[in-house]
Amino acid sequence: MNVKPDFSKNANQATTAPAFLSVWDMHSYYGESYIVQGISFNVHEGEILALLGRNGAGKTSTLRSIARLGDPEVRQGEIWLDHQPLHNMASYEAASVGLGLVPEDRRIIPGLTVEENLQLAQIAPPIGWSLDRLYDLFPRLGERRKQEGVTLSGGEQQMLAIARALARDIKVLLLDEPYEGLAPVIVDEIEKTLIHIKEQGMTTIIVEQNAVRALELADRAVILDTGGIVFDGLASEVLENEELRAEYLAI
Repeated sequence: MNVKPDFSKNANQATTAPAFLSVWDMHSYYGESYIVQGISFNVHEGEILALLGRNGAGKTSTLRSIARLGDPEVRQGEIWLDHQPLHNMASYEAASVGLGLVPEDRRIIPGLTVEENLQLAQIAPPIGWSLDRLYDLFPRLGERRKQEGVTLSGGEQQMLAIARALARDIKVLLLDEPYEGLAPVIVDEIEKTLIHIKEQGMTTIIVEQNAVRALELADRAVILDTGGIVFDGLASEVLENEELRAEYLAI
């Protein structure tokens, strides 16, 4: 019988290290399908965490569970953000205390310009970055502020989705497949933006199929396999560990 190597020993810091965002023994279901199977991990303030794994490992489901979207349903466990119990909250309440999700499909609102998409995000407090600051971060959006959001290129729509999250006063940015379908030059541009956001003190979790790019950006990595954690440690360790990458990331 083939026994998979165990890369997780003594690596998971969820019970020992101080954290800004903590996930404790989280179990999530789509109906009766058991998707997220008792995972625990920490994210520290100001760091970028890469949440990785093969297709179907539970990455997006974990992100959606943290964001309290209700689908999948979290049936057990706790989620804490800066001493606030997210596990007791609906998605709008989690957003109001500082959780900002940029979903894979970006959710740009049809019929609204770039600027109107951003203004709508600021219609109620807490308000985050100003429009001028967002346009400084994403000059392309400033140039296209009067253009309908859904007519932007894929890369520009991704920039708009990130800017819309930052328009709220958020503490943790959750990014679901931000590089998907984008040309390498656009990925470079978004990566530089995420580094700049980190330098401003933002805490980020990135789910990304382009694992190498995510690992090069991230401080730490959590790797999932069939709904459980198989690695929790430094991103550099994953880049240096060929056996781990081959077993769980196929790279």
